Amino acid sequence: MIIGIDDTDSNEGMCTTYLGALLLEELQEYGNIETLPLLVRLNPTIPYKTRGNAAVALKLKTDFPEKVIAHVRSRIGEFARMDCEKTNPGAVFIQEKDYERLQALLMSFLEEAVKEVIEIKKAKDLISELGIASKGFKNGRGLIGALAACGAMLNPGKWDFTFEHLAYREKERWGTPRDVDKESFFEADRKTYPETWDTVDLANRLVVCVSHSADPVLFGIRGESQEIVNKAAALIRAEPVERFAVYRTNQGTDMHLIPVQSIAEIRDMHSYRLEGKVSAAPKTLEGGHVIFAVRDRKGAEIDCAAFEPTKNFRSLIRKLVPGDLVSLSGSVTSGTLNIEKIEIKALAQIYREENPKCPRCGKHMKSAGKGQGFRCKKCETSSLSKVRSEINRDLEAGIYEVPPCARRHLAKPLAREKRQDVRIFPSR
Repeated sequence: MIIGIDDTDSNEGMCTTYLGALLLEELQEYGNIETLPLLVRLNPTIPYKTRGNAAVALKLKTDFPEKVIAHVRSRIGEFARMDCEKTNPGAVFIQEKDYERLQALLMSFLEEAVKEVIEIKKAKDLISELGIASKGFKNGRGLIGALAACGAMLNPGKWDFTFEHLAYREKERWGTPRDVDKESFFEADRKTYPETWDTVDLANRLVVCVSHSADPVLFGIRGESQEIVNKAAALIRAEPVERFAVYRTNQGTDMHLIPVQSIAEIRDMHSYRLEGKVSAAPKTLEGGHVIFAVRDRKGAEIDCAAFEPTKNFRSLIRKLVPGDLVSLSGSVTSGTLNIEKIEIKALAQIYREENPKCPRCGKHMKSAGKGQGFRCKKCETSSLSKVRSEINRDLEAGIYEVPPCARRHLAKPLAREKRQDVRIFPSR
């Protein structure tokens, strides 16, 4: 059977992946785990999410399905942060006999959960219509993610995936500062990048894979294979690890992005890939956010932002000028596109007018008076008008990304790109 679980954490603590790792061990009492567990990130713009908007799925071969269901329900009741208003757990249980019948339907539901906004009623109605065993707690919003995670498990070859090694703290340490050797994370990055990514932020000298909230996660290493994330994790020096799990995941895949041809198609709480021309020069607002406007072929405009947490990425954005052709990836809230990546496809030419140079000495001529052109007193050469020259841009066409400290879970890092015009900004 496949078990999907979501929404057991809160902003103050717990983590659905921890419950998944715990069940991964405990459910072996009732059968055999058939494959790696799944960690599925859903639409990152949903306002009622807790933190990372992640659901998990496990696949178990068992002769005791009722005992499995009872155990999972009991553990959710024990570990979920029910006191938090945003925490509304859900669990879904799919029997092997229903795999083929539900495969296509739940793949479609997965894609919708990652890209769109789904109401709780839709998930409950689907569960009822399809006869799926489930358990919702409180308002049952977690049933959405639980169904989506099951859709991912039913369709392993139909979506791009990466891996994450998640290490968890001993329970008595939850809520206390994490004891880690920061240099060991930089060492792990040096030895495994680009097969792993977002372990550290070199430019800002930050360790970014260590959690800072009261949840059970000690660190998470992301990469292209189970072997490489385990290799990197083995290099980390830190406090004792209670348990760990390697998840197959849609993180780092851009699965959330919707390609659009026009700004008229864009809606809040969705993520897009959009091409247009810069129509207003970047401005730095109070707080350090950098905002500029982009216009599509039909003349519609949208504000685009490199917010303060994107740090050094903002210095790149400030170099844009009206007329630059760009392709942007990011999420839209309150009518503004929050940039995750930018592809600069073509640079606008910028010109300036200046006094002509003397053809003999090479120095700029001086004005000879109003309406009298320009003259070099030394060489007695003259010219009637100023000359127009192109300004060299301190910017190159290519694709750039925000630094690791500002990366969203689903955003595909450039370390995974095979293109030649990729620009890691700033360069590693």
